[in-house]
Amino acid sequence: MDKSREGKVKGRRQTGECMKEKEKVPVSANKTDESIVERFVVSSSPHLLKDINIPKIMHTVVIALAPAMVVSIYFFGISALILILTCIISSIATEAFFQRLRKRPITVYDGSAIITGILLALTLPPSFPVLGAVLGSVFAIAIGKQFFGGLGYNIFNPALLGRAFLQATYPVLITTWSKSLAGSGIDVVAAATPLALMKFDGEMTPYLDMFFGNISGSLGETSVLAIIVGGLYLRYKGYINWRLPLGYLGAIFFFGAIFWLFNPSKYPAPLFHLLAGGAMLGAWFMVTDMVTSPVTPLGQWIFVIGAGILVVIIRLFGGLPEGVMYSILLMNSIVPLLDKWTRPRIFGEVR
Repeated sequence: MDKSREGKVKGRRQTGECMKEKEKVPVSANKTDESIVERFVVSSSPHLLKDINIPKIMHTVVIALAPAMVVSIYFFGISALILILTCIISSIATEAFFQRLRKRPITVYDGSAIITGILLALTLPPSFPVLGAVLGSVFAIAIGKQFFGGLGYNIFNPALLGRAFLQATYPVLITTWSKSLAGSGIDVVAAATPLALMKFDGEMTPYLDMFFGNISGSLGETSVLAIIVGGLYLRYKGYINWRLPLGYLGAIFFFGAIFWLFNPSKYPAPLFHLLAGGAMLGAWFMVTDMVTSPVTPLGQWIFVIGAGILVVIIRLFGGLPEGVMYSILLMNSIVPLLDKWTRPRIFGEVR
């Protein structure tokens, strides 16, 4: 939302609320001619630069997620498409039901529920059962979003909260990965993810395979390139703050490099941490969530650096090979405190 926070006076000028007007006033009572005197009309905030609204932002995010969805469908076929559609439809239906139950306006057309469904689907393996996807979507919207009061009030990222629920409910199915055999006539075969191969077998996956895709993992892990294309599009539109993805990926790279330099035979290179797992999806589409990320610059840096350190710690020393989900959820829990502790002091304010 960089563009909505910048150019306040400029925005008023473009919307006609802060205009440079010309008024004819007599310079002297003895003179018959008049001079042009300029004056400014100033009004209070908010000052909008463009006609930005929630549906426009959310639908842009959906477009940015399109490359990842297309690539996942190409690699995993109809199972990926069914999973994505199931999560989207379940999320929309759940949001409409609870908004009607709470006697609130139905706002499913704003696109926020669609994004939750897409992100949840992208965190799941392609072989995950449809019923489980429905349960995860219901939990993500009902508990992760509506329980807190709806869009703008939720503390945790709803899609990640739904994924955490499925992690506890289906611990085996959610870690049963498949490798695509696109173009071979075979849908999928069981295979370990690059993170699992590194953690449990000490085997490294080629970087190019992870960058372009066609590896085992969740739908959103299969192509770093597709995620970056969508993320850069959001940045081009000005809907995400550059500090968040840069700080998150930078913290993962820097902290991972410390262990790699200490013992390169045991710990993976920092570039591996960036390309493997859900690091890119989390950096561009989850830590940048406008609702669950801090609003102050200092708070944003603390948020992403803390989350990046947690990713590396969980990956290298935790029981699970991946730590993106827990790193973001744990940092989500302290965002209200970060906003409070890092609030800029008002000019003239005394503690």
